[in-house]
Amino acid sequence: MSGLFDSILNWRLLPGSHAFPGPDGGTCINEAAVVAAGLPYRAIRSSADCPPCFSVPLAAYALGLNDAMPDDERPRLMAFLLRLAGSADDPAIEEARTTHLVLQGVRRLLPPVLERAGLAQHAAACRSAGELDRAVTVARHAAWSAGSLAEAAGRNGTWVRGARAAAAARAALFAAEIDARTAADAAEAAALFWPGAWAEAVTILDEAACLGRQAPALAPEEAGRRLEAAKTQRRAPAHTPA
Repeated sequence: MSGLFDSILNWRLLPGSHAFPGPDGGTCINEAAVVAAGLPYRAIRSSADCPPCFSVPLAAYALGLNDAMPDDERPRLMAFLLRLAGSADDPAIEEARTTHLVLQGVRRLLPPVLERAGLAQHAAACRSAGELDRAVTVARHAAWSAGSLAEAAGRNGTWVRGARAAAAARAALFAAEIDARTAADAAEAAALFWPGAWAEAVTILDEAACLGRQAPALAPEEAGRRLEAAKTQRRAPAHTPA
């Protein structure tokens, strides 16, 4: 599809919060989703700044990825431009989304970086974790072992091994927290030694977004008009009395 749909694809996602979109877009994914939905524009520094119709865990995870991803990876998030506004659901669904983000992070993001650190047994335990409590437990054990390995590598001067183990420890510590934003931090830590973590994290976000209420259907053409209008808008300069 071409025409106005191109304006969605060409919107530029940037890390951090932005007071107003620039001529090429220039916002985070949640700010872009606000514009596309026709809601009053707002700068978003955390999921708490999102409109109440945004799912908190989905918005928090998306924002974490948005701020951490390299520029060439961040466009993967454009698939969620039309899926965040209207995604808020009842507490049970939001809890299920958080559980999915955390559990699948342990099962799918941690093992590759643990294996690269030489912790195959911990990687296997993470892959086999079938429920949240077990996942948190094995992630904590992996964090402890990886941290110990990083310390030993530092003493021995094996710096590459130590860096891999430190990244694994950091990823496991984040993954062990039952929190959507911290689950995104785990993806960032894993990506230091496993670039495939970004694509996997976006897939996990997509799966969580498929749970519960879906955002109302929004025609790409209408979203495109709103995005194009936002690009051309400028805040009126403040009037200075003579």
